[in-house]
Amino acid sequence: MTTALIFAYLGVALMVGVSGLASAVATARCGMASVGAMKKNAGAFGSYMILSALPGSQGLYGFVGFFMVNDFIQDDMSMMTGVGIFGAGILMAIVTLSSALFQAKVCANGIVSIGNGNDVMGKTLILAAFPELYAILGVAATFLISGAIAPAAEEVVAEEAAVVVVENVEASAAEETVEVVDIVTE
Repeated sequence: MTTALIFAYLGVALMVGVSGLASAVATARCGMASVGAMKKNAGAFGSYMILSALPGSQGLYGFVGFFMVNDFIQDDMSMMTGVGIFGAGILMAIVTLSSALFQAKVCANGIVSIGNGNDVMGKTLILAAFPELYAILGVAATFLISGAIAPAAEEVVAEEAAVVVVENVEASAAEETVEVVDIVTE
């Protein structure tokens, strides 16, 4: 296992693992706020459920990032590719963690307010969209990183193809030499 491959696997683990953890913690926080709010206003469960589900999107963004970089993970990838995937993983981990946790705070406060009888569902959704935007920007940055490491991955494939061509030419030349030697000895 190469160092580049280790970097890539660490990046993917951070990308998917931390974003999933962030969503699990954030949705649980909103769920706890919902349980408390239902004691006062059980009729608004639909609003509580929607607001509780919002921070779950960051976990999905981690998987989207994984699919963006997955094709570049190979045994013979370049160090640039491995470090690029690692960087994308750190980026997604930080952005999705902070986005999910702060979005959960907005949503939980909205849930509590709805439980107290205030009509703030629409306003809470609008305010909860702001932290979500930064998670989406993290996905966009991962897309740009995957585009930047694509030429490095293609370069490795081109080098491999050149090595195969050279090996085939050398093998052909060796076969021709054997044929010439056989003709001369006859």
